[in-house]
Amino acid sequence: MTAGRGIMHEEMPQVRPEGVAGFQLWINLPAKLKMIQPRYQNINANEIPEIHRENSTIRIIAGSVDGVSGPVSGIAADPTYLDVSIAPHATFVQPIARGHTAFTYVFDGEARFGAKDQTVITEPRLVVWEDGDTIDINTGKSPVRFLLVSGKPLGEPIARYGPFVMNTREEIEQTLREIRNGTFAQ
Repeated sequence: MTAGRGIMHEEMPQVRPEGVAGFQLWINLPAKLKMIQPRYQNINANEIPEIHRENSTIRIIAGSVDGVSGPVSGIAADPTYLDVSIAPHATFVQPIARGHTAFTYVFDGEARFGAKDQTVITEPRLVVWEDGDTIDINTGKSPVRFLLVSGKPLGEPIARYGPFVMNTREEIEQTLREIRNGTFAQ
């Protein structure tokens, strides 16, 4: 979903007997696009391409890996959003565009992260990467599953309040006034 100038929404996932799990990732819009027309992309799980490398599986939600593109597109920060599973005793190396900010969120298992110090990261844990061109991950006895996300930093100020993200506190206050007055754009 791209909120743009504003959209009211509520998602109600269907709860299964085994439970429900998911991630919600917010990507800020540059100031010049904050007031664009809202839009929504519904992507079903079976529409997310999956590629296999030796000892790893990569589900591509956004961006492109090995010539395969994910279904989420048209995002200003040019994100890559991957769901990666690595088998035990395996190595995973993924290039990241220079200048992009990148992080991994380990939500199942553990692995050694980094080409040099090989720090062991156990779930649940967020790892923020420094600027570079590759991410190196190695598993031991256990497999690991994580999200790998990268994108272009905007270099703009951020003001946030609840679900609202703007560039200034004044813009947040204007939005709150519009909601109270019933003039909020939908």
